[in-house]
Formats: sequence, C-alpha cells, structure tokens
Amino acid sequence: MKIFDWSQLDSAARRQLLARPALPAGDDFRNQVQALVRRVRNEGDAALLDLTRWLDGVADPVLEINLDGMAEVPAALAAAIVDAIGRIRTFHEAGQPRGFSLETAPGVTCRAMYRPIQRVGLYVPGGSAALVSTLMMLAVPAQVAGCTETVLCTPPDKNGDISPAIRYAAKLTGISRMFAVGGAQAIAAMAYGTRTVPRCEKIFGPGNSWVTAAKQLVAADPGGCTIDMPAGPTEVLVIADQGADAELVALDLLAQAEHGPDSQVLLFSTSDQLLAAVLTHLEHWRDKLPRRQILDQSLQHARLIRMPDLDTAIDLSNGYAPEHLLLNLEDAESWLDRVTNAGSVFLGRWTPETLGDYCSGTNHVLPTYGYARSFSGLSVRDFSKRITVQEASPEGLQAIGPCAETLAEAEQLEAHRQAVSRRLARLAEKV
Repeated sequence: MKIFDWSQLDSAARRQLLARPALPAGDDFRNQVQALVRRVRNEGDAALLDLTRWLDGVADPVLEINLDGMAEVPAALAAAIVDAIGRIRTFHEAGQPRGFSLETAPGVTCRAMYRPIQRVGLYVPGGSAALVSTLMMLAVPAQVAGCTETVLCTPPDKNGDISPAIRYAAKLTGISRMFAVGGAQAIAAMAYGTRTVPRCEKIFGPGNSWVTAAKQLVAADPGGCTIDMPAGPTEVLVIADQGADAELVALDLLAQAEHGPDSQVLLFSTSDQLLAAVLTHLEHWRDKLPRRQILDQSLQHARLIRMPDLDTAIDLSNGYAPEHLLLNLEDAESWLDRVTNAGSVFLGRWTPETLGDYCSGTNHVLPTYGYARSFSGLSVRDFSKRITVQEASPEGLQAIGPCAETLAEAEQLEAHRQAVSRRLARLAEKV
C-alpha cells in the first residue's frame, strides 16, 4: 500500500487509480454459469443434491430445512438479533410506500395502490460466515411489504445444516420455507422452480461472482424472474479531514476489506499526516486480525489518496458512486447536500459502517460497482408492485376525451381515437 497525490496524476493514472477490481468475465466463465443454471432447470432436485455434494462437500444433503420450533442460540446473540430486527422493521415501516388518489380534471380520478409481490426468493450468502444480518435485511422488508411467501436459500455447512443463528432469525422474520442450497444453483432453483423449491417471482440478495452472474442470466431470460439489483464486490469510501482519528479510519477500511478478496476500500483526505497515520494503523491491524489472508488480497485494491481540497473529494466521490460513503469530517452534516451518488452515507466521527451492516435500521443490501448512480438500497418498495387506477365519469370523459383524440390522431392510432370518439358520441345521443 502507498499514498497517492491526486494533483500529481494525469487523467489516465487517475482513471486507473479509481478502477474497481475486475469481475470474472469471458466466455468460459459465462458458459460455466450458464451450464450450471441449465442443469438445475432441466434436472431439478437431482441436480441440486449432486451439486451440494460436489460444491459444498455435504455427504448426504437434505434440501429443505425444517423451521418447526426455535433454534437455540446464546442469549446475547438472541437479544442482539431481536434488537436489530426491531430497528430494521421500524425504519422500513416508516418508508413503506403509500397509495394516493387525486382528481386530475373534473370527473377524472387517478389512484396509485401498492400490492406485495406474492412469492419472493431470498439468497443469504454463506462461505466463511453465516450472514444472519443479510437474512434480516431481506426478510424484514418482505414481511413489512406483506409478501405472502418468503423462500430462503443459503449454503449448508459440511454437515448439511444451517447455522442456528440463521434458523433463529428465519423464525422471527416469518420465513415460509428454507433450503440448504447455495451458489448459482440456488438462484436457478428459485428462478425456475424444482419439485422441492418453489418458483419465485423475484430474487433478492447479494452473493459472489457466480451468484451475481446467475442472477443476471435468469433476469435476462423471459422464462426466468426479476432480481433486486446488479451487484459487484463490496466497497467503502471514507472522506476524512485532519481531525479524524487515524486508527478508527483504518478500522473502518479494514471492516470492509475483510469481507472478501475483491473488496475495495478508499480514503480521500487533505491531510498528509492523517494519510500516513492511517497507513501505519492498517499495517498494524492487518497483522492482528483473523482474516489476514483475505486482507492481504483485498488491500491490494486499497487506495489512500491525498486530495487538494474537500470539494474535489466530494466531486470524485459522486463520480465513483460508492456503496458505502463515510464522511468523517468536522461539521459533516454541511457536506451532505453535496452528495448525489452513494448507496448509504455514514455521517460524522461516531458512525462506523458496521452499524449499517447490522442494526442501525437502514438496509445493507446496496448498489455496488458504481450502480449507486442509478439504483437505491433495498426497501419495502422493492417487494411491492405499484398499480395505477383511473376512473372517468361522463363529465370527465367529455373534459379530457378531446385531448386523447388529438394525441391518438397525431400518432395515427385510429382505434385509440375511436374508443374515445364513439363514447363521446354515445353521450351526445343521450342529451
């Protein structure tokens, strides 16, 4: 790791410095994912069982996990899960979309109403840790939206089981059915359905490159299903001034870097002293943390960059569009209006990104890889459909019908025009 000076770099070097880690690509990778998805679609449960033996190392896999009863977890963990679910629910209930009705012309009423997606598929990654936080971030807004059925897929451990924490949170959040299936095969199962896994109408949740590629494949297939958002490796950008605590800044960077080898962490600062101190703390803490092997890889993508001023830092952040943006600044609130592109913002000295990951209440399923320019973090709205309704009285049709006739004629859609014209004629006959 080294410190870069933005003012000393040419445009090509600047682009390279802010380039994200490359995602797996190429025909070979796409073909492998496509073959796996096709196999699950064609062979169903048999493919899922075989792939669980092969990819997850489970000798005698069982697809569906019984949700009867309550899993036993340590008291402190149980309390933390209950506490986090409560705040997540409070935040998402406040953001629940509301229907409305208004008269757009005399006698013409337009309404919007929201209806939950009936059956949703939730994917919770496994890998080196059971991500109970992701289950809460997916299941709570689905529950608030009123989805009729929530289907959860998550990778099993070597014994074919799911962690007690996941099962405990699944019970609390009303998960309908849970399956010990991971990876691209889980996405295929929820998209197309098997004898055991029901077909879902929309799939939610983050995952590795295989999961991401599978989600993109099923979303592009007319016979597949929709997905929540595009995704890439997780990332954080910290903008810190000279008053920031260097050790805490370093830990904020490491907290994101320890997710995986392709995570990216960036620090923008106007202070040479802070940048140097953060670099020292990064090296110190990397040697002490248990995920040292992951950090050795992910910190290769770390960027510590000296900025000429905070205005430049904010402008570059908006161009980069980070998943997580930490404004570790004096009077951080005064900079918030300048932020236009970010998945989630963490404001001030005392707001680590960890809070958003677990228990502040906001959702941690966020757009990555620059998609924050046009996508938002997960909310209740994503689990709902908006249906519009319009109703015209005879007077309303007479008021706006001529407008519709003129526009239909301009577009040379005669049946459109006649659907209005003949109604107006019927009204005229009654006079």
